[in-house]
Amino acid sequence: MPGAVVIGAGPGIGRAVVQRFAREGLPTAVISRSAADVGAELALTADSTDEEALRGALDAVTSQFGLPDVVVYNAALVQADALGELSVRGHLDAWAVNVVGAATTAAHVLPAMARRGSGTFIITGGMPRPKPEYVSLSLGKAGVWTLVALLDQQFGAAGVHVASVTVDGAVVAGTGFDPGVIAEHYWRLHEQGVGEWELEVVHG
Repeated sequence: MPGAVVIGAGPGIGRAVVQRFAREGLPTAVISRSAADVGAELALTADSTDEEALRGALDAVTSQFGLPDVVVYNAALVQADALGELSVRGHLDAWAVNVVGAATTAAHVLPAMARRGSGTFIITGGMPRPKPEYVSLSLGKAGVWTLVALLDQQFGAAGVHVASVTVDGAVVAGTGFDPGVIAEHYWRLHEQGVGEWELEVVHG
């Protein structure tokens, strides 16, 4: 049975998204850099910047559950850095997590979703407005917005819903930014009919 895959699953949004999809009866899998116990049926270890490992983990999920119904890319490198503080390598490392890992994931699963005629691909975003004290993250989230637009142009007509959930604040349980509340956006996006598709939801 196809299910849900979350890449970059920690104790906040990742865990909440896994639990939200599991409540609907979907088999759930997580792919994370370190072993993450977030209640998924299948947990695999892979760094989102390691193309071979990431593709292998996605293949392992498909082998067990079938081609996923929904894939959530939730990996990000969140760090404060002003202009000139990061080396070129530092910027490349941040870009690799925030944007390239999402592009690698999309390239691996969206063509098959398009052939099937259905699927949902959601990227967790943030920073709806760029901030000079978060240069690499601001650039990365602008890249996510552009990637979503490109993927929608390429795969939307084939039945693949591509979207981002932009979280404009610190995720803290028991507040307006409770991960369980935020996770509802992911399920709602997945459930939207073709004529209702949104490309971005901003929580803030």
